[in-house]
Amino acid sequence: MKNKIIKYSAAGLLGLSMATAPAIAAEPEANPNATLIYFDAIGNQTMDPQEPQNNSSFAQGVLMAVYDPLILLDAAGNPVPGLAQSWEYNADLTVFTMKLRPNVTFHDGTKFNAGVVVKNFERSISIGSKAGAATLETLSQIASIETEGDDIVRLKLKAPSGQMPYLLGFQAGMMISPAAFGDNAFGAAVKPIGTGPYRVRTFESNVRTFTTRNDDYWGGIAGRPAAFEHHFVPDSRARLNAVRSGQANLALIEGRQINEAKAAGFTVQINEKNSTWEVQANFSRGNVGKLKVRQAMMHAIDRQALSDALGFGASQPTVQFFASSSPAYVKELESMYPFDQAKARALLTEAGYPNGVDINWLLLNTNEYKQIGEAVQSMLGEVGIRIKFDIIDVSQFYTFRRPPQRGDILMVRWGGRPDPLQTFQETSGSTAIPWGAAVPEIDTLIAEARAMNPADPRRLGVLHKLARVTTEQASHISLMTRSSVYAYRPGCIINLPAYLPTGNDRINDTKVGAKCK
Repeated sequence: MKNKIIKYSAAGLLGLSMATAPAIAAEPEANPNATLIYFDAIGNQTMDPQEPQNNSSFAQGVLMAVYDPLILLDAAGNPVPGLAQSWEYNADLTVFTMKLRPNVTFHDGTKFNAGVVVKNFERSISIGSKAGAATLETLSQIASIETEGDDIVRLKLKAPSGQMPYLLGFQAGMMISPAAFGDNAFGAAVKPIGTGPYRVRTFESNVRTFTTRNDDYWGGIAGRPAAFEHHFVPDSRARLNAVRSGQANLALIEGRQINEAKAAGFTVQINEKNSTWEVQANFSRGNVGKLKVRQAMMHAIDRQALSDALGFGASQPTVQFFASSSPAYVKELESMYPFDQAKARALLTEAGYPNGVDINWLLLNTNEYKQIGEAVQSMLGEVGIRIKFDIIDVSQFYTFRRPPQRGDILMVRWGGRPDPLQTFQETSGSTAIPWGAAVPEIDTLIAEARAMNPADPRRLGVLHKLARVTTEQASHISLMTRSSVYAYRPGCIINLPAYLPTGNDRINDTKVGAKCK
């Protein structure tokens, strides 16, 4: 049976929202002349959305403030109108048509229209394999692009795909002024010119991004602060101290700092996320390429002890990507790998390592990564898995997958993706993994889910199968869930809800309180 055409429109979604939304308490008064100064644990090497370092969902905060995507995602991850005010599929999900929002201009005055969308896609295509995984996955599905007048863009797909509303709400859908990338400039050569609520004034790679409010923003200014200043500060102590000293009015802190921040009189906000701590393995290596070695690692980790000791009330033990509140979560998987050191040792022996095995861990240079890494190193060492750390700067994490590849394993804060299927595509499927999927069944299930309408209830069943297979194959080694924890002075921050589609929370509508001191 063919899928029905599904249409999305601003009017329809707004009507639903108005009909079902509960009464909302009056928001505290905001100061539109203030500057939102945020000290974050992740920076941006460049302001090019298509650059691999920006593929991290934890690097999206500033990008989302500067570049509007074609389709927005709400806090729960549902596609809603963005630069495209409506869209529809044909019956067999091979043509995706968008009607663009009128009267939108870029920060440099360039008019946004269908021709600009085509130029953005052509530029992303020209980048080729240098682009981030999310962009590559999106573009690999597009066969051709057509326009109709200034406001219609039609994507003809190579095969049926129900993912477009999600994919175009992430990196690949972020629109840049054509003047910003000139002759297909890439990375540092791209000027940060979008249509978003903030304009970039100065940018220092992996240090600081200073933006000012776009008073001509199509979505209105709605009490947004006059400026937004983003600082990349790897040291969590320095981030919390910045709130103490008044250098920052918002800081991302670590779970271990919750009690300290509260004792200092700060408001601590914990945003539950579809986010986990993950260990990824390079299957091409002789050691972790063996299933039984990875399964031994799964059994050797005491996740409950890990989350109790280092989660500080903001984490839960898990063996899968998704939070228990996610439809993609499979409860019974949590009993698949109980903490069992004897089982771990037996699996190592079966894998050909009766005397243990040496593994090189590419470890990111932040306090939080080091603490968790050292705890897991100790647990693995107790069963004969000897870990040697190769410590690198956070901005270099992509060297795990990009040549020359470094490390047997890498721990990451996985921040999820707009579509749960993307999580499997980018972490387990051969499209994004240079050494291929753990087993062919993973690619088969990914292809099956991609060809289904997101509204088809059978699609969720395929996602559950993917969760089972990837967990059975230990193609990822989940440790515990991770929430975003913020500290700020009481009354200083207004409207910072949890944003599930990415690791970063979306600060586009965050305000500074009028009584902030």
